[in-house]
Amino acid sequence: MAESAAAAVAPSAELLEFPKKDKRRMLHAVYRVGDLDRTIQFYTEGLGMKLLRKRDIPDEKYSNAFLGFGPEDSHFVVELTYNYGVTSYDIGTGFGHFAIATEDVYKLVENVRAKGGSVTREPGPVKGGKSVIAFVKDPDGYMFELIQRGPTPEPLCQVMLRVGDLDRAIKFYEKALGMKVLRTIDRPEYKYTLAMMGYADEDKTTVLVDNEDFLKELQ
Repeated sequence: MAESAAAAVAPSAELLEFPKKDKRRMLHAVYRVGDLDRTIQFYTEGLGMKLLRKRDIPDEKYSNAFLGFGPEDSHFVVELTYNYGVTSYDIGTGFGHFAIATEDVYKLVENVRAKGGSVTREPGPVKGGKSVIAFVKDPDGYMFELIQRGPTPEPLCQVMLRVGDLDRAIKFYEKALGMKVLRTIDRPEYKYTLAMMGYADEDKTTVLVDNEDFLKELQ
């Protein structure tokens, strides 16, 4: 009886092979904007993205557009949605920012500025580190971190979300979505902890950044 019970819980060869063949990746992020053409212009001319497709659905009273740094079948993209007649949204505190990897942060910031973009943090090293970053804001108030890195197959490299319980969030993304923890960063002096999660290494694909910060104390 013990042998049959052990056999019942023993993973099959097919199950063990699944992780090796699993090709999951983050596909896109959907969010709402108040002026679709204005945002498309900023993303393409200021940030260097490409407009991949655009469509208008008058019966449902919305339009959307997909943008990224490469085709949808191989790159993470953003899906912008414009609902007829709605010109602004409350972004809230749960969403943090997107991140774009670039070989020259200073040059990209100057391009954003030349296109009328808002630079909220000038380029420079992070506190206590060597990575060079900057922050810019799009016309609707969504934040983009610009990170100086070498060549990468996926420039749209991060989506940062704030969570109230980091361990609980990690367990959900691991067990429900199959992500893995790539690394964690604990900075008690700045009152935050980060967990980088994804389906592949940070320099190869888009990753999710869970941020447990001082906002937890306000809940």
